[in-house]
Order: sequence, then structure tokens, then C-alpha cells
Amino acid sequence: MHVLLVEDDNGVAEALVESLEARGHTVTAVTRGSDALIKHRDADMLLLDLGLPDLDGLEVLRKVRQVSELPVVILTARDDERSIVRGLRLGADDYLPKPVRLAELLARMDAVIRRAGTRGGPAPEVVCFGDVEVDLGARRVVVGGRDIALTNKEFEVLATLAAHPGTAVSRQQLMDEVWGDAYLAVSRSLDVHLTQLRAKLDRPGLLATVRGFGYRLGG
Repeated sequence: MHVLLVEDDNGVAEALVESLEARGHTVTAVTRGSDALIKHRDADMLLLDLGLPDLDGLEVLRKVRQVSELPVVILTARDDERSIVRGLRLGADDYLPKPVRLAELLARMDAVIRRAGTRGGPAPEVVCFGDVEVDLGARRVVVGGRDIALTNKEFEVLATLAAHPGTAVSRQQLMDEVWGDAYLAVSRSLDVHLTQLRAKLDRPGLLATVRGFGYRLGG
């Protein structure tokens, strides 16, 4: 995979280039947002820092999204919730605060590429996990052949996770998609709905917590 790395810290950039190339990726590293806007057309994925010397990384993301669906993972020291939400709203596929752990970065990159591979096709109407069926069109959930009654918010949380089967979805993305804005949503509300959802589904392990990030439905 050809990765375009946009990072103005030479030490960080060199370490990432070395690690990614050691795992078989081809990496082009640039330090300026303007270079990213030119070179992104040749890349399979963009790893984007936000604190760049010429353009804010979020502005780079906005411009890229106007012309391309290139998978974008933000890597930045800005770990405040508002910046994360803005990045996701502008079209980032994932967001990792620095310092970045390489194993996690590689796993996130793989997940983003898997999701990107399904963008062109129609979303499935019914998603199945063993004997659990989530009918996204009919807003119906069946467990072991039995209909399960969910509140609107419980179903929306489940549907958001079911739209990314087997892939971790961040807490910020869940709150943004279900409540409309993760910055305004109450984190405790998500916890309550997830607890109720787990109890109603009654399938231990189906809805897994990804520590420090979010949640995953299915393997």
C-alpha cells in the first residue's frame, strides 16, 4: 500500500516511515499541507498531522474531501474532543492522538482499508451475527428467532455498530451519529444505552469494548 505521510516533525516522520516500510508499505513523507494536496492523488492512504507549517491539517482534510474519498487517518497531538469531532465531521476515517502506538496504528489502517473497500457497494439491509439479525431497513432486531424491543436510541447505537461489522467504532463517532454531535452528547448516555443493549441482546461477547477507543460488534 502506498501511504502518504504528512508530518512536520522529522523525528516522528522518520520513525513512522521506517516502521511502515518494514511492514511492506511504500511511504512518501512530506512536511507541508500544500504538498499533501498535490501528492494525495498517488496514495492509497493519507496519514495526516494537524499542526503543519503552512496549512492547518483540518483545512487539508476539507480540501482533499472535496475531490477524493482517499482513506484518511489523522495523527496529531490535539486530543481534545472538539478537534476529534471536527476531524470526523470533515471526513477523517479515524483519529489517533500522539504518541502513536505502532501496533494500534497498523490495526486502524487495516480497518480503514476494509471499510473503504465496501464504500462503493450498497449497504446490507440485514446484518447477521450468529443467531442475531439486525434489519437496518425495517429497524428490527431478532435474537434466536425472537423479536427484541429496542428504544430508538438503542437501535441507532446498534445500527451504527452493525454498519461496520467486526470493526471498532469510536465513542466519538457513536455519539456523533446517534446524538448528532459528540461534543454536545453526554458520554454517560452512551454508557447507559450500551448497558441496556447488552442486556436485551443477551449474547455475551457480541458487543465488545475496545479499551481506550470505543466498541465493536461481532468478531
